[in-house]
This record gives sequence, structure tokens and C-alpha cells, in this order.
Amino acid sequence: MDLHLAGRTVLITGGSKGIGYACAEAFAAEGCRVHLAARNAETLAAGRERLRARFNVPVETHPVDLGTGDAARALIEACQDVDILVNNAGAIPRGDISTMDEAKWRAAWDLKVFGYINTTRAMLAKMYARKRGVIINIIGLAGELPMYDYVTGSMGNASLMQFTRAIGSCSVDQGVRVVAINPPATRTDRMVTLMRSQAEKQFGDPERWPELTRHLPFGRPCEPQEIADLAVFLASDRSAYTSGVVFSVDGGQASRH
Repeated sequence: MDLHLAGRTVLITGGSKGIGYACAEAFAAEGCRVHLAARNAETLAAGRERLRARFNVPVETHPVDLGTGDAARALIEACQDVDILVNNAGAIPRGDISTMDEAKWRAAWDLKVFGYINTTRAMLAKMYARKRGVIINIIGLAGELPMYDYVTGSMGNASLMQFTRAIGSCSVDQGVRVVAINPPATRTDRMVTLMRSQAEKQFGDPERWPELTRHLPFGRPCEPQEIADLAVFLASDRSAYTSGVVFSVDGGQASRH
């Protein structure tokens, strides 16, 4: 299926690894010019070289901490001509109401919740002026399936879901679409590291970590590329009537009782 994305430009925050980097590969495979933003300059540079070598597309990197509004706005000024923004930066740590103190809570939301808000606000101004563009928010399944021991992430993700629906409901009046994806447990390096540690404690063998995912749909975690493929489709003209909605890629988990 030709998605007609060749020649378009995408900015991906949190784009140096995991779902963000999978999105970069998927957009580059479609012939897009790619901007990657993340905090680690070395990881960004390595990702840039891999993308250039594999897909032969222009790739630029932006080492930045999006936990502040000024940094988010400066990034958008540097990338103001992009056609597609993928908000993906930020991983909210686990913790319940007692263990997540205020400083950790605020820092997590500054990066993910307000990071998404600030980049979206700044980019919408550019896209509204051009009367075109797509913003995709990679959020997380906890916003739909809240957990006591992940209260910060559950609340933050739920707020971004409603943020997407609210903004995307009216952005279409200016020719701009805003959508979101809720990934489930996904096989990123971060997840594998956590699972290996848990397998070491539980089984005495970190290599047995896949056993800890057998309860998941299909007996495995989601692959980053499965999220990236949906992001690319939603950004394309094949999804031109889609805005203000959140897609939960959960293998049916939300419907189980």
C-alpha cells in the first residue's frame, strides 16, 4: 500500500530508541525526512547513522530535555516546517500514592504530560498557519486500564488521552489532525532489562524473562514495530478522516472481564 508519505518531514521526540526509534525506521522506510529528538546525544547520533545507511534519507538530531517549556518551544522553532509530529518522549516511573513523592511526580509529568502539551501547542501554531499537519501522541495503556501502583502514569496517560480528543476534535477546522496510540507492554530495551531483573529474582536465570510475558495476549509483548506501523498509517492520507481518537493496541485486554 502506497501511503504517499515520501518527501514529507517527521519529528519524533524520544526518538533514539524503543517505540520512537521504531517509528523513525518506519517513516524513513516510506521516504520521509526525519528529525530525532532525545536527551542522549550519543544515542541519537548512532541512530542517525543507522537510518541514513539503511534508508538513505536526510536525518537530523536534536539533543534536548523536553521537561521544560522553553526547550520544547525551541525544538519546534528548529523543526517548524515538519509535516508530522510524533510525541513519544517520557517514561513515567511506577509508584503508588505513598511512594511517588511530589518531586518525582512533577518531574515525570513535566516531561511527558507537559512535554506533549508544550510541543503540541507550539507545533499547532505552525501547522494551523499552513492548514495541514498531523500530530500523533504515543501515550500508554494505563490511561485506559489504571493501576494503583502506577498512579502517576495512569493519571498522566488518561489526561493525554483526553487532551488528544479535545484538541483533535477541533484542529480539523484548521486542516490538522491529532490522534493517539496507547501501546501495551512493548518489547523495548527498557522492558527487557526490567524483565531480566525480575526473572533473575524469580527463577535465578535472567534468560527466562519471556516466561513472565506468557500471560499477555498472544503469549508475548507487543513489538515496537507494530506500534510504529500504526503511527505511519495514521500519519498518512489513507487515514485522512481520522482525528480526535485514541487507538489502544492492547490485544483485547481492555475488553476482558
